[in-house]
Amino acid sequence: MDCELLAELAKYNITVKAFADDVKLYLQIMDDLDVTRLQVLLAIDVLCKWAKDWQLTISVSKCCMLHIGKQKRDTTVHISGDIVPVVDSVRDLGVLISNDLQPSVHVNNIVSRAHKRAAAILRAFVTRDSSLLMRAFLTYVRPILEYNSRVSVCCG
Repeated sequence: MDCELLAELAKYNITVKAFADDVKLYLQIMDDLDVTRLQVLLAIDVLCKWAKDWQLTISVSKCCMLHIGKQKRDTTVHISGDIVPVVDSVRDLGVLISNDLQPSVHVNNIVSRAHKRAAAILRAFVTRDSSLLMRAFLTYVRPILEYNSRVSVCCG
């Protein structure tokens, strides 16, 4: 990520987080001026110009806007003429973040995925040898439960 871009966005109180090819823009929106700051004055338009200058494409289909907090604003943001959808939750580095910042959406997703994987193991194996099933569980289910969660797993 170009330091000039980060510095330019920081002038307008826009926080930028970058990881590999992902960029996240954060801005506390209190009024219509903040919405203008996000879209028109800088943030998204400057980011699009920067990407074009560096011959990079922004995958608009992977972009979204997450409103955090109780107050909802009618905010429409565009990238290259396409409207950025407003979502209730977004996946960031494997973690589901909801608009109320509660972990329930993430934990429910983890439990659901682990349950499906455990059921698939039981369907796939004819044997009911507990040692073999335990190894399959430890290999294929436990990592789902342990990655970025507080779900504890006990295996004896």
